[in-house]
Amino acid sequence: MIDLPLRSGPKDRRGVPLAGAAQPLAALLPYGCGVPLAGTSRLGMTSADIENIFGVEISMKIRATQAIMECLLEQEVDTVFGYPGGTILNVYDELYNYKDKIHHVLTAHEQGASHAADGYARSTGKVGVCFATSGPGATNLTTGIATAYMDSSPVVFITCNVSEPLLGKDSFQEVDITGIAMPITKATYLVRDPQTIPDVMRQAFAVAATGRPGPVLIDFLKNVTAPSVEIDYEFIPWKQNRACSSIQALATSHDLKPPEPDQGDVDKLAEMIAQSKRPLLLCGGGVVRGRADKEFKELAEKLDAPVAITVMGGGGFPGDHPLTTGMIGMHGSRASNVACNECDLLIAVGCRFSDRVALDPASFASQAKIVQIDIDRSEIDKNVLTDHHIVGDAKRVLELLNGRIPQYHHREWTEYVRTLNPAQEPESNARLTPQQVLETIRRLAPQNTIVSTDVGQHQMWSIQHFHFDYPGQLLTSGGFGTMGFGLGAAIGAQAGNPDKVVVHTTGDGCFRMNCHELCTVEHYHLPIITVIFNNGTLGMVRQWQHLIYHERYSETTLDRGPDFVKLAEAYGLKGFRVTTPEEMERAFRAALDAKCGCVIDCRLDMDEMVRPMVAGGAHITDFLLN
Repeated sequence: MIDLPLRSGPKDRRGVPLAGAAQPLAALLPYGCGVPLAGTSRLGMTSADIENIFGVEISMKIRATQAIMECLLEQEVDTVFGYPGGTILNVYDELYNYKDKIHHVLTAHEQGASHAADGYARSTGKVGVCFATSGPGATNLTTGIATAYMDSSPVVFITCNVSEPLLGKDSFQEVDITGIAMPITKATYLVRDPQTIPDVMRQAFAVAATGRPGPVLIDFLKNVTAPSVEIDYEFIPWKQNRACSSIQALATSHDLKPPEPDQGDVDKLAEMIAQSKRPLLLCGGGVVRGRADKEFKELAEKLDAPVAITVMGGGGFPGDHPLTTGMIGMHGSRASNVACNECDLLIAVGCRFSDRVALDPASFASQAKIVQIDIDRSEIDKNVLTDHHIVGDAKRVLELLNGRIPQYHHREWTEYVRTLNPAQEPESNARLTPQQVLETIRRLAPQNTIVSTDVGQHQMWSIQHFHFDYPGQLLTSGGFGTMGFGLGAAIGAQAGNPDKVVVHTTGDGCFRMNCHELCTVEHYHLPIITVIFNNGTLGMVRQWQHLIYHERYSETTLDRGPDFVKLAEAYGLKGFRVTTPEEMERAFRAALDAKCGCVIDCRLDMDEMVRPMVAGGAHITDFLLN
């Protein structure tokens, strides 16, 4: 028997309920007397019209489903991603009345919709929105929810469950999605009382977007969305939402403002900087999420310090800047990893020191004073013990710090670190290599091109060889490592950035997990260019099997279809197959000119490897591959 518990409000990242977040959700009251036209009062005018004419705020009765749409408009939502089904049909029926205001992107699968909403959020800086029905529709979202949670991406997931009388009876497509999603969301809401819809919607968006961003899930019972159900509603633009009593109540236990950095902590860091001779900056995902790239760049240049990036830090610091050393960690550059081992001060901004960065926490940056700057207090000292920390939004902390420190010069140190990365000569191989593929993309694509990746060798190669210059330019699954993320994320990015080129890099293994979304690309005329690093194997797994498992290649060879060119053509897109650098250049130029979705199948050698590589748990300079 499935028991859906009452969940009246959001919870923190540990699942602890936030007091005062929402009123207990009572049983439904009888509603339904004369349903107004969608978006209008009984006078035939919207509440906004009446307010403009009479200069007064108007509260009126509207359908519960209408209130959901109006609350989306309050938050300036103009695009949602989803897939309809039985329990959410009332919401979709209402969406029909709002199709001129809210654009819905119908994906091939709910997981694709979840990744699309995530990619939209990451690339635009807005909150993404995703719809799904109950049961398998809702559970199909869970990988996307966890992906957003691990990478702190603000997405509001809206699902509908069975009606109240059917709860706990193993009803058709019944599932406790709020319980399932609780560990992988900032908050979950089960809406049993339609009168709470405006409060819940406003709280959900506030929680998703503030502090450390992250996903929130709202599950409406189907009877709450019945056409006969009316509620009192007043349109309140999101910038005024914070004055609402429900948001103020939430704020009593959940600070919706970023924590203000302690000035004393900033001063102490300034003193540590003054004493340092070999500083190193680490750019993490918090710089990207906080859109603190300008402030971080100013700090790096004032400090005159090398800068290493995490996977999630791509775009937080210009990839072609003279101070950049590239990625750090398991597949970090020699310069980044050696500098980490030899620096005397490591300042990590928006970095949680995951096991792919601090491979051996005990020996990580062993010669350095370690400073961690993060908006989430729970991340401080969780993986790596620090000598000092500052809790606060990256942008605000860096503003204060930049105003506190003078210009420094560490030329000898920065030049030494720079020499650790040998200059890479352009490859002249007749056969196609990953570097040649990416150099072609970087050379021909516009500088502001958005790159979405799946997970594996191609992901690492993309980060190594493509220069990311601004937040939201790189879309990748760093924390959860989700194969199948890339195409959905590209769809969301293209929907949110129609004037930019979007390139989706993937492997043949990853692409098989999401290629059905090509129908979405074709239907909405999205000019996404998918570049497949096709080496006929699960490349990263094979690399590990080669280096660590004595070449025992267990179930990693992908000697099977489909023909990716024919697959693209079957979906009404253009397909190209390339085996040489010259063919790659012609194909990519043609894809840019096509102005429609394209798939480029790049045939690569099975034994290509990501270099460098350090094994998990090893010292950061114990390279298996250089």
